[in-house]
Amino acid sequence: MRTLEEVQATLQIAKLKEEDLQKTIHCLSFGENVSSADYCLMELDDTLCKHIQAGQSLVIRGDADERAVLCSGDKTYDLKIADTSNLLLFVPGCRTPDQLTNSQESSHLVHTQIWGFCNSYWELKRQRPRLKKLKAILMENPYEGPALGGQKENTENRYSMQDLLDRIQSSQDELKTHLKTIHACQIDGYWRVLDFDYEMKLLGHVTQLVDSESWSFNKVPLQTSLDELAPLEPKEMIEHCLDCYGKRFTENDNVFYALHEDKVCQSTALLLLQNAVKFNLREFQEVWQQSVPEGMSTRLEQLKSVALVDRASRPETICLLRVEDLSEDTLERFNHLFTIREKWTEEDITPYIQDLCGEKQTTGALLTKYARSSMQNGIKVFNSRRPLAT
Repeated sequence: MRTLEEVQATLQIAKLKEEDLQKTIHCLSFGENVSSADYCLMELDDTLCKHIQAGQSLVIRGDADERAVLCSGDKTYDLKIADTSNLLLFVPGCRTPDQLTNSQESSHLVHTQIWGFCNSYWELKRQRPRLKKLKAILMENPYEGPALGGQKENTENRYSMQDLLDRIQSSQDELKTHLKTIHACQIDGYWRVLDFDYEMKLLGHVTQLVDSESWSFNKVPLQTSLDELAPLEPKEMIEHCLDCYGKRFTENDNVFYALHEDKVCQSTALLLLQNAVKFNLREFQEVWQQSVPEGMSTRLEQLKSVALVDRASRPETICLLRVEDLSEDTLERFNHLFTIREKWTEEDITPYIQDLCGEKQTTGALLTKYARSSMQNGIKVFNSRRPLAT
């Protein structure tokens, strides 16, 4: 083992003054069978450090064909390997200069063994959860209502929360939020998404009851609704429908729902558009208004991110284009949008790229990076930065 005299001789050769250095001198040596494959390093920010120190877990998620992500309880991070020209050593018990005191009057040696080393580490970057697959796997077995007499319910392709966490690259909180967004619910311990026709059937029962009872859409009584519709559908499904399309509130110990006009009108429009390639806009607006419950008003603003209006065609048309059906990859998304339409106004394209924005990122920044702007008839439009194959 190296002696203090040998260290002092080395300092003289290196022309270093001993008085300029710490009194504690670490002499490092490699342990037996040390390998760079023994450990992986990960760089954590203050939030994740506190998360670990509090005894919480971080989970790496991803199938074999997916790029791995790291998830805390409420956030998702991209994992990227960062190389470093400096060798990173794992030295248990080694103290940094700020942890040392100069109480020692003379220099002394501390012999320390290296347990491992690395020349790279995992770098984390906050990213959007990858949730597109969630709707796809839940649609393998959508819930179409209770099985009729003599029929057996399909029990294949059903997923618990843990099953979903094992398959979806998302934190648990982000996953739960998206399950609510896609109107999923728990049935017999499994998360299910409703068949769209069945969901609209439930909504139809609710709106017809509101009409027949002359209730206000802003004050639909829960218990009366459940009692009246119980012969038609399970009470749990009626309440789930009200949760999806209304805001719950309590008055004098009674529970009521205020139905969201925009949500009801949007779903009605999706029902009309789902089997049509294109729809004459004027005719669609007439049929749409006639199809929604009396007292509700339809507006094209209600269809942002689910339908696209073509003002340039004659006659003007509308077609189904849901943001949830588009790629989660930013470049692929822009390429697909510019294949659908060569030039977009900012107003038209924003609903289809809003969900791609990262933290502190704007749609304007995305358009600057992935599109080229120009003026057309006094209106700013955006087109692809490179020619697209036809």
